[in-house]
Formats: sequence, C-alpha cells, structure tokens
Amino acid sequence: MSKKIITVLLLFSLSIICNSALAEEPVVDFVEIKGNTNVNSDYILGAVETKADTLLDREKLQHDIESIYELGFFSTVDMELSQAYNGVGVTFVVNENPVVDSISFSGNTVYKDEELMEVVFTQPGAVFNRIFFRNDLDRINEKYANDGYVMVRIADVSISGGNIYVKIIEPRIGDIIIQGNKKTKTKIISREIKLKKGDIFNATAFRYQLGKLNNLGYFDDVNVGFEPGDTQETSDIVISVNEKKTSSIGFNVGYGSDGGFSGGITYRDINWNGLGHVAEIGFELGSNEQYWLSYSSPYMDKYTYGWKVGAYRRFLEERYYYYNRQKQFEYDETTKGIFAGVGKKFGGNENFSWFLTLDWKDVAYDNRKNEIPGYYDDLFIWEGKNFTTDLTLSYNIMDEYTQYPKGFVSDIFLSKAYSMLGGEFEYLKYWLQLRYYLPFQLKELVGDLIDIDALSDEKPIILATRFRIGASSISDLPAFARYSLGGENTLRGYNNRTFEGSKMVLGNVELRVPIQSMFSIVGFYDIGDAGDDIDYYSDLKSDYGIGLRVNTPLGNIRLDYAFGGDENRFYFGFGEMF
Repeated sequence: MSKKIITVLLLFSLSIICNSALAEEPVVDFVEIKGNTNVNSDYILGAVETKADTLLDREKLQHDIESIYELGFFSTVDMELSQAYNGVGVTFVVNENPVVDSISFSGNTVYKDEELMEVVFTQPGAVFNRIFFRNDLDRINEKYANDGYVMVRIADVSISGGNIYVKIIEPRIGDIIIQGNKKTKTKIISREIKLKKGDIFNATAFRYQLGKLNNLGYFDDVNVGFEPGDTQETSDIVISVNEKKTSSIGFNVGYGSDGGFSGGITYRDINWNGLGHVAEIGFELGSNEQYWLSYSSPYMDKYTYGWKVGAYRRFLEERYYYYNRQKQFEYDETTKGIFAGVGKKFGGNENFSWFLTLDWKDVAYDNRKNEIPGYYDDLFIWEGKNFTTDLTLSYNIMDEYTQYPKGFVSDIFLSKAYSMLGGEFEYLKYWLQLRYYLPFQLKELVGDLIDIDALSDEKPIILATRFRIGASSISDLPAFARYSLGGENTLRGYNNRTFEGSKMVLGNVELRVPIQSMFSIVGFYDIGDAGDDIDYYSDLKSDYGIGLRVNTPLGNIRLDYAFGGDENRFYFGFGEMF
C-alpha cells in the first residue's frame, strides 16, 4: 500500500512540473517595426518596453501598442507574432499619418494665418503628429488669451489627405445692456464702454473700461454678467450699476503763512442732471476772499467736445509786492472775470488733445501801505482789463483705469492777449509743463517698518515729478500776467510771488509714501526761479520739506512744512500740489 501511495505522489508532482513548463511564454527573438516610411524605426522602438532575449509579456505588448500610438504619428498600431528560430518574433505594424501639405485657418480676424503659424510647431513637409498639433492648438488659444481674447475657441479640426483645416470661433459682442441707473443717462455710461456690438470680446480692454467707469465717481458698485446672444457666436453683456450721491457740500478752513486764516463753503455735483457735467459754486472768506461759479463737461474724445464756462471774483488782502526779490510794500488786489472754453481729442491719436479758452478779466490794485523807504512800484500802473485766448495742447498717456496717478503728461500753453473786447494789453506767453508719475512697490524692503496693507497695488508708493519752463514775447509783462513763483503751489520755502517776471523755470519732486489707508507722508524738493533775466542753469532757488496727506470724505488734506531760503514755512490746503 505504501508503494502505491508514493507512486501516485510522484506522478502528481511530475504532472505539475510538466504543466508549468508548457504554460511558460516563449522567448522574444526579435522586435521590429513595419509600415513606417518617414518615422525612424529606432525612434519608434524607443517607446517599446519589449526587448529581444526576454520572455514574451502580453500585458507589456499591449502597453507597447498604446505607447507607440501615443507618439502621435500613427492613425493605427497593431502587433503580429511569428515563429522564430529561438522563440517568437514581435512585429509592430503602424499606419503613418499623412505628410502635412498645408495648414489653413477659417474664422480668424484678429490674426492673419501667418501670425498664427508663428506659434504652430507643425509645418508642411512633416508627418502629422496628433499630440504635437494638440499642443499647437493650445498655443493658438494661449496667444489669443494673452492679448485678452479669452473667449476664443477652436471649433473644429479636419484633415483631408495632407491638408489640415482649423476652424476658429472669435465670439462677438451682442447687445450691451445697462441697468440699475436711475439718474445717470444710459449714454453717459455706454460712452465709457468702447467695445461695441459686433466687436470681438476682449477681456483686457473691457476690464480697463470698467475701471474707468468705476472711477467716474457716480457708482458704489459696477457688476457685469454675460448672457447668450442671438447666435452661438455672440454673447450679450449686462452691466448693472448701483448709483451713489454725486453732489456734496464742502466746508474748509485754512491757514497760510501769507494770507492767515480763511474758510468757505463749496457745493459741487460731478454728475449734474445725470449728464456727466460738473457744476460748482462756492465762496471763501478771509484775507483771500473768493467767489466762483463754473459749469463744465469734462468728457471729450475724437467725436465729443469738452467745454467749460464760469465766472469768478477774488479779493486778496495785504499781499506783499516784491521787486528784485525784495519786499517793497503791501497791497490789496481785486480780480473779476469770466471764461469759456472748448476742446477735443485729435481723431488720429486720442492721446493728443487741444483746449481753447477765452478769458476776460479786470484787475485793480489799491490800499498800498507799509512801504519800505525808497520803495519801487511798477505794480499799480498795470491794473486794467485783459482779454486772452489760451490754447493748451496736451499729450496724455496716463493710465485712466487706476485709482492713483500713473504715467506721463506733457502740456504746451500759449496765451495771447488782445486789445479787443475791452482788453488793454498785447503780449504772448508760452510755456511747457511735463508731469511724470511712477508707482512702485517696496513691500519686501519696508514691510516691517510700514503698514504692509497700505503698500498695496491700490495704494502704491509714487514718485511724482513736475517740470515747467516758460517765456514771453515781451520782457515787461503786466503784473497780473507775470510768471510768479513762491508759495504753496510752486516754491514752498518762499513767500507768495517772491520771484516774478517774463521768464520762469520750475521743478518739483515728491515721494508719496502711504503709511496707512488714510494717511501718507511726502518728502519733497522744489527748485526754480522767475524774472526778466534769469539763468536757467545756475543760481536757482530751492527748498525741501516733508508733508502729510490725510484722505477724508471732504477730499485729500495737504499739510506741508518747507525749509527754504526765506524761512521755514507751513502750508495747509486740499489735494496734491500737482
């Protein structure tokens, strides 16, 4: 019995060994590629894991087929096994894509075919590669998106022989729907949106235009939505606005080293009757007594004229008159006038604009007192009526869509006085003004010293500069028409009108640093001179100082302390100096 059991166990073990030997895969004798004409076999085999002199692995073979297909050069990939001397031969059979003869686009209007081909890797003469061309399409989409055309899409790609046809859809703007405005006229809102029905939607341009709409000061909030248009290739834009109060009454109290205390009331509406017009009336009492009324339409483009009209009366009490930069006496000055102006942007380039103003004024001097011994008076002889046409030519590349100044402005001024309409003087004044504003961030350098939240993209540090230079056709200008430097708006370290004459040069530099959402500190330097005979390159007068800006609901309050040639001086006012 025991011998029989042993025999059975031996036969069972032998059966297991034989079955294992029969189930083992054969050895791969060779691996080759067939069907390829233009794609190198070695390149294809580089994607294959199956190698000669290894056991055949059917899962690996399936993976190899997928890897060859993922190379992108073939429309189909198959595999054949054949009996070989040392085992089995593996042949991958490929069907190459056609050689590209041409690539053409349809539906593209933003870019020409040649411009799109600059970002396309696939070129005529190469075997079409499905993977490469998918990346080409991604680069085309990226080109559109980088320029703001984020809604553009590839609608279809078709291949006929070696010809590739790409259909592009550039979505157009349908209707632009404006809602929520009760006071503001719809046309006043829509004129800020330069994209019109039928235009290709550009997100960058549209974002800038919305920024400008927000900066008008008419709205608490502006929201945008998109709805399907009349066709699949159009989208309607829905702009919803939430209006805010645009009229305000301002109260101000000020103190100047020259003028003493002053105060007044101003009523202003920046969107009068919903037309985008600015109406202002106000008065100020004290040593600088003023009354004014103005009405203007500041918006202008190559189709729309901007304009302004107004009247004013000023009484300046106990002013100082200087001759050869020496104080001669005190006096009072009364000026009353009216003005009207109109302007427009040039059609060819809206960065350029012109504005022509007619100005009529009557100036009188009286109450001369506190004369120094041997004083000189060439002031009182110049009182009278003056009529001028003032032309301003501007080149403005300021960023209109930021809430802070950024960019460059240059202005050329021409002021011609005529002996007509009651005018008593004839002269020509001309001057140039350049302003440049450079915002930048210093979060990494000063984050531990200054409130990091204040140094944001919305409130950056700004380097502000201004340069003026002017002259006139005659050296003996009327006193009220002379270039004048000194005081809170020119040379802060000197008395008002310390330097006067028919020529002028002035430079101002300010570094405006936010320290908190409501406060900024300013370091400044002023340099310049005015007179009938000045040296533009030497002997210029200068001052420096520090200031504080306080952002209040009534506007930006300006406090400056200047160290100058006469004495240290303190100034109080509203708004930036330039």
